[in-house]
Amino acid sequence: MNERGASPNAAAPPAVRLLLDVIDRLGRLDGWIGSLCLAALTSLMLAEVAVRALSNVLPGVPGDIPVAWEYSSYLMAATFTFGAAMTLRAGGHIRVSLLTSRLGPGARRVLELALALVGFAFVGFLAAGMVGFTWETWAQGRRSDTSGTLLWLPTAAIAFGMCLLALQLVARAIQAALGLPLEDQRMRAGAPVE
Repeated sequence: MNERGASPNAAAPPAVRLLLDVIDRLGRLDGWIGSLCLAALTSLMLAEVAVRALSNVLPGVPGDIPVAWEYSSYLMAATFTFGAAMTLRAGGHIRVSLLTSRLGPGARRVLELALALVGFAFVGFLAAGMVGFTWETWAQGRRSDTSGTLLWLPTAAIAFGMCLLALQLVARAIQAALGLPLEDQRMRAGAPVE
């Protein structure tokens, strides 16, 4: 493993290391934004429960927050997409290592490279679709029927999170090709914060 604080990309050529370190920083930003979305989602649901409980006791309090369910769905989608890139870099995604655990280091790297490229193809396709959808909703000025929210705002957040995951998969392919660590232990839960 690395020394505490040392970049896992340290052995890469300088220009590649800079690219990989920038993607890692974006992955951290991705995780923090995902955490904020999760905190906002939790706060919104707790507020909805509190308003509902108060409406049973106080006659003037409305029975719900009109936008709570709509905004909670936006926040949940943003939480999932924003957390994905950092989770990948930290090694937190669910994996079945039955095959990879039986391979030698060289074959494992080749398989990881191939899997990163396949993952990028799928996520890149989804990210491009979300960017296109976001552009379409912006160009048409589409709004939510329920709250009047401009729909390009939540779709842009989801598209941004998917683009960051696609970038992280590109970084993973480069790291696999260069024999660099695929996971950054500093990003795992419980790791010291920089």
